[in-house]
Amino acid sequence: MLNKEQTLEQDPIVEIGPPSPHPAIPIAVAPQPVPEGADLKHPSLYFNMELGWLDFNWRVLHLALDERTPLLERVRFAAITANNLDEFIQKRVGGLRQQEAAKVRKLTPDGRTPTEQLHLVTQAAQIMHQTMTAVWENTLKPALAEQAGVVICDYDDLTPAEQESLHTYFQNEIYPILTPLTVDPGHPFPFISNLSLSLAIILRHPLDETERFARLKLPSSRWVPLDSRDGRLRFLPVEQLIRRHADEMFTGMEILSVHPFRITRNADIDRDEEVASDLLAMISDELRERKFAPVVRLEVSQAMPQHDRELLERELKLPPEDVYEVDGLLDLTACFAIADLALPAFRYKPWLPVTPSRLIYTGKTKNAPDIFSIIRSGDLLLHHPYESFTASVQRLVEEAAADPAVLAIKQTLYRTAEDSHIVRALLQAADNGKQVAVLVEVKARFDEANNIEWAQKLENAGVHVAYGLVGLKTHTKATLIIRQEGDGVKTYCHIGTGNYNSKTARLYTDLGLMTANQELGRDLVNLFHFLTGYAPGQDYEKMLVAPRNMRASFYELIAREMENQAAFGNGRIIAKMNAIDDQGMIRRLYEASQAGVQIDLIIRGHSRLRPGLPGYSDNIRIISILGRFLEHDRIFYFHNNGEPRTYIGSADWRNRNLKERVELVTPIEEPDLQAHLIRILEEALADNRLAWELDGRNGRYTLRHPAPDEKTRNFHKTLMKQAKKRTKKARKR
Repeated sequence: MLNKEQTLEQDPIVEIGPPSPHPAIPIAVAPQPVPEGADLKHPSLYFNMELGWLDFNWRVLHLALDERTPLLERVRFAAITANNLDEFIQKRVGGLRQQEAAKVRKLTPDGRTPTEQLHLVTQAAQIMHQTMTAVWENTLKPALAEQAGVVICDYDDLTPAEQESLHTYFQNEIYPILTPLTVDPGHPFPFISNLSLSLAIILRHPLDETERFARLKLPSSRWVPLDSRDGRLRFLPVEQLIRRHADEMFTGMEILSVHPFRITRNADIDRDEEVASDLLAMISDELRERKFAPVVRLEVSQAMPQHDRELLERELKLPPEDVYEVDGLLDLTACFAIADLALPAFRYKPWLPVTPSRLIYTGKTKNAPDIFSIIRSGDLLLHHPYESFTASVQRLVEEAAADPAVLAIKQTLYRTAEDSHIVRALLQAADNGKQVAVLVEVKARFDEANNIEWAQKLENAGVHVAYGLVGLKTHTKATLIIRQEGDGVKTYCHIGTGNYNSKTARLYTDLGLMTANQELGRDLVNLFHFLTGYAPGQDYEKMLVAPRNMRASFYELIAREMENQAAFGNGRIIAKMNAIDDQGMIRRLYEASQAGVQIDLIIRGHSRLRPGLPGYSDNIRIISILGRFLEHDRIFYFHNNGEPRTYIGSADWRNRNLKERVELVTPIEEPDLQAHLIRILEEALADNRLAWELDGRNGRYTLRHPAPDEKTRNFHKTLMKQAKKRTKKARKR
């Protein structure tokens, strides 16, 4: 656990320096000094985005180190760190490799070439990889045995009787499904799938003494359960069992070496949407192409002989700097299975999302008010996972699907659950004769195959399916319901910050607005006409829509705070997002800071903006909150001289959100709902348990700790308590 003074380094990373046996993490690249008189485009005013993302992942890894976190959740955060790093290597390193190969010369806002970034990123990622492995081997694995009675065994530590029993298990359960692939003049080097764990086996023929290489892909089930001993759960990594019996697959050959390895392929595939006649076919082709994309990382056991390693480097066409030596368990995403063990004493106390107070009905079900009458009586602001997704958003779509008065349902789907009740409701609506239109974003990274499958099911049911727009990714989170009522056709809207995914709604913090406001309804009608038809010139009365009017609208809101600061001295901005990297937005914030506007940014992930720089960002502060839930909601607050302007939506202040995606941000105008949003922001800013403060002068993140006489303010726990309190009051009423 870190002391108050111990910190994480921002550009890119790290000076954790926790007490032994945790490894210390060296400081990498310090931020550039700002020259006197530098203009707002000067590279020294911006952090590097790639290194900033790695720095975010260090904060995730800290949750695995923090002894205040329940033990199995610490194991989960180690697995999340590994999974995040896998995605980073696939997308970001893969993309930089492509830029380098294409001889891209354009500099990043912080003044770096692709080659310079690759050099820094590769070094930083190697350090992170080594550290997270050491955290597992030296801290978490011993703690599991000592505290939770969960023992990760080594084969050599097992008794002869246990080894004999495992031999039988190997013969019956594992041996039949293994497929060894040998390289020789008649068998080329085998295809190796992305992120798959394999054994590299060097064989020698006893007669002619020729050596051969064989690759053996390991089963997806990583842990072999052993008989418990003294009430302790015991597991063996499957590669140790297979390695011990590798000779049984190569009868008559001498085994020289057996070592695990794993590859990572590039997932940042170039696409030319302008010439694609069929977007769905193009994405399907891309998925096939990704399977055979170039390898960008090779992970090997530290004990692997140099000869074996060089063979893999040569066959995979990798330079030595892309080889990661692992002193311990390869592929820590296997730890998700350990984190899921049914040991509640070592996990977070279960949280059951509450039903939003206005959706609670304690009378007879047949007399329960329909959700449309509830929305007509006033807008609802939903906050997941504190409030139930099932009892609100899912209920809305399911009631709409069954309601005879509903004429049409339109929705955007970016990422959804594999077993999606939302999609099933849309299918039911189509079956009930309603007009259903769904924009399925098939370009959602790593969800393409799942989205294509759902889209095809929807099409087969008669749903109007659009597959996104050429050149733009549709990231908007919106549902539009058209209903015939006594006084005419009415619209009902849900506009959110998160995906229509019941699984992530229990883990990600997201906001949603349910409204019968007809102006917002008209805006959403226009947006769906743009998404499914040809209407790029649509105008919007209230909504901020990217790339149409969002950037200009935010610029105007910032400029108004500068005017208010000059006139009244009360310019104030608070914004909560996943990340900020858009150079234009950052320049406007620097200008607002120079004008005296007080700005607080709650940024979970990376930030190009450097807060607290004298003369540039003195009045800007940044914190990052990480904990039990993943902060995913976007909230924007502008003081507006005492008449607040508040917004929620799908967009961060990133270039891709403002320029390359269709995004939607909606105003929250009802005073009670505005006050609720502002309270959320105030609670986040007051957190002293989960929040990290970023010092833009030295690039250092510092974890907040309560002072000795100060009450601990845990943002997530506070909002859980408040949600329970609201529900309790509502049930009493």
